[in-house]
Amino acid sequence: MSMDEFDGELWNEYQWEAHLDEVEKKSEQLRKFIESDVKGSVPRWITLLKESLSEDDAFEAYVEEELLMDEAYFPEDDDDWEDDDEFDEEDFLFGADELDEFADNDDNFDAGEEWKGLSEDFALSDNGSLDNLGLFRDTRFYAVDVLKWAENVDAQLYNKAFLEFVGDSLKIGAKLAGGYSFGFEQEFLGANIAYTKKALKYANQSLEYIQKLKNSPYFTKSSYGEFHGRLFELRNDIGIYVQELRDRFNTQID
Repeated sequence: MSMDEFDGELWNEYQWEAHLDEVEKKSEQLRKFIESDVKGSVPRWITLLKESLSEDDAFEAYVEEELLMDEAYFPEDDDDWEDDDEFDEEDFLFGADELDEFADNDDNFDAGEEWKGLSEDFALSDNGSLDNLGLFRDTRFYAVDVLKWAENVDAQLYNKAFLEFVGDSLKIGAKLAGGYSFGFEQEFLGANIAYTKKALKYANQSLEYIQKLKNSPYFTKSSYGEFHGRLFELRNDIGIYVQELRDRFNTQID
């Protein structure tokens, strides 16, 4: 990615957010163009569930597709990536396989390095792994449980609130992953914040939709309480994470 697109100016979260809004519009158009469901009547998560072996696989595929759609509209700097041909997006998103490789080699990977690689603090760096970010793990577990729950709902009972609730629950993780992909360096930290704010937006929307479904046949009293409680806590944690990223951005400026 090149900063030439942005005239060498250090963008804050609001400038990145405006750019991201345009990216989302274009990626949505691209999605409708390449998908077989031209009318968009079948939510993507339903198709992925049918194609995947598990709900976890469906979530991974959903997040990866969302990132690829957005990535098509961000400029790339060939000089930055020409030596990175072996980069594996799946390793970045869903586990640090390199940790396993080094763990088998005592010369390259000692107990101290292993602890650092798995720690939350190390996850908040450009050398960390998204799957070591506790907030993303919580989001992922929640989204997978939502998919498991949604699979047991009769398709004849689907309504707008139900479909939007499930879709937005998945988008929370996709936006967190999008932000994390930009890293924590000063020049792109604003993009990380902007994406994370999108995750917060979808968490808030999900809360609105689940509240509309409270007395629906989709939930028992206990299942509603569990999902609502987890989503409420997740929303709050994302809000705290946004502020932590802002503090980091402002500290680096000072």
